[in-house]
Amino acid sequence: MRLLIIGSLDGQIGAASKIAIARGAKVLHAANIERGLETLRAGRGAELVMIDANEDIERLIQSLTSERIAVPVVACGTAVDSQLAVRAIKAGAKEYIPLPPEPDLIAAVIEAVAEESQSLIYKDPAMVKVIRFADQIAPSEASALITGESGTGKEVLARYIHRKSRRAEAAFICVNCAAIPDNLLESELFGHEKGAFTGAIARRIGKFEEAHNGTLLLDEISEMDPRLQAKLLRALQEQEIDRVGGTKPIKVDLRVIATSNRDLTREVAAGRFREDLYFRLNVVTLIIPPLRERPQDVEMLAKHFVRKYAEANGVPVRHLTAEAMATLQRYHWRGNVRELENTLHRAVLLANGDEIDLEAIILESGSDGAAIPAPGNGAAEPPQTAGVSASSAGHLVGKTVAEVERNLIIDTLGHCLGNRTHAANILGISIRTLRNKLKLYSNEGVSVPRPGESGQAAL
Repeated sequence: MRLLIIGSLDGQIGAASKIAIARGAKVLHAANIERGLETLRAGRGAELVMIDANEDIERLIQSLTSERIAVPVVACGTAVDSQLAVRAIKAGAKEYIPLPPEPDLIAAVIEAVAEESQSLIYKDPAMVKVIRFADQIAPSEASALITGESGTGKEVLARYIHRKSRRAEAAFICVNCAAIPDNLLESELFGHEKGAFTGAIARRIGKFEEAHNGTLLLDEISEMDPRLQAKLLRALQEQEIDRVGGTKPIKVDLRVIATSNRDLTREVAAGRFREDLYFRLNVVTLIIPPLRERPQDVEMLAKHFVRKYAEANGVPVRHLTAEAMATLQRYHWRGNVRELENTLHRAVLLANGDEIDLEAIILESGSDGAAIPAPGNGAAEPPQTAGVSASSAGHLVGKTVAEVERNLIIDTLGHCLGNRTHAANILGISIRTLRNKLKLYSNEGVSVPRPGESGQAAL
């Protein structure tokens, strides 16, 4: 874990740093926002930023967004100033930590960030086989290609390989090739010099340099433009890169892991992916099976997500009933682990009583997400009825899935004082999806909490 602290934290920076270091974090300090941005642009990187709540957090968030620097921001301020906390959350901070710092609270934030990207939970023999292969190839320097459907955990497995490698003490850097526009991806990968193009306000170290001596993950590499694939191939072969607008090549030493949810051999045959790049990346291939082929993992992951989101939302940890668990194990899971996580997050919030039963399990309907019949039991219960039962005592009966979803989103947003980013993280959806839904609700006349406001769902 790499932690960047910006500002003085009201004189508590030494205490906060000591706590973070004791929890295994590597701590950097910047006196102000500009110095912090310089640190991030220089490739020193961070997986978490803690900032003094008296700093201009909104300016920091805007700068990070405009420069495509993806890092969560946590604000720290005096415990007695509640307005400071509200302003920090409204500005875009994901959490607010009162000062002086509590060791358990800082540890929880650090562990939550690390756990979000590093948890590898498995039990099924199909995954045991994959992990054994990962253990075998991790100590090598070989490039690796990880394939599997969306949501199966390809990035998590890549991080696992990094932690087991000889480069574990160096940085693990991830680039989502599908999320960055083609005209910006080259700068993201290789960096740029000041003035290289409109908007290049300062020199920016690219991900290749940031991952020097460590591991670079090229997530969803099949989405990369063929023109850029040629430059990537040269970088891998020569172990050197050219910054956009630069005048001399820069040597880099790193291991590359790539992921794809597509069949790259078909992409090569269709002319959408370079064959020479495919063979360069495909020294070893790990194929993650879909969740529907890992029934033992469904049970283990479901219990994990129930604990995780019960603790995150301050509600009792309820056990899944046998009927609910059986339904989860029969379901097709088109979205794999990611869909299962979102389903259990909703279930934790919707559950009543001492257990999580079928009335709290809301699954998508349709053939792609249809439940798979259990062996010998005939057709499974249609998933669209799994979230509604006669025992719901009026809590959900008579409401559509869309209504339940709307109420859940509005309630969560109100709980987060209108902070869109925070609410999207709790709900397990992207900020874009959340904004689209909120726009739809507003157009329908539903009152949507604004930043700094709490609110209630329209029933």
